[in-house]
Amino acid sequence: MTNGGPGSMLTQPLRPPSAGRGLAYLGLFLLGAVVGLAGTLVQAAWFPGGLLLALAGAAGAFLGGAYATRGRGGAVAPAAGWIVAVILLTTSRPEGDFFFGAGGGSYLFLLGGMALAVICATIGAVRQPGDGSARLGK
Repeated sequence: MTNGGPGSMLTQPLRPPSAGRGLAYLGLFLLGAVVGLAGTLVQAAWFPGGLLLALAGAAGAFLGGAYATRGRGGAVAPAAGWIVAVILLTTSRPEGDFFFGAGGGSYLFLLGGMALAVICATIGAVRQPGDGSARLGK
């Protein structure tokens, strides 16, 4: 099917994101790290409510990033920041201090946040070509 057009989006070469989109991804990465840090502190403080609040904040950052950038990369960037922050906070310091206890709430926060990251990146907004409201492929 060669009609002189650019072809399918899948056949186009990969291009790096624009400077603005790259800065947006960097900002979303940092937002995810801050949400991970805040969730780490809140989830143990008020156990059932704090855990739900921390997971809701994480889901809001992931899904909000996807809708703000109109692409799945907007959900992946804060999810990556969240995971990096949470994994760094799970390690104990030489003094013996740590952020996560061995309770069930900590494991629910870790596993629930990772599951939310995958869910939000999967169902997040997907960029569509701007050809109009007609069905794709027609």
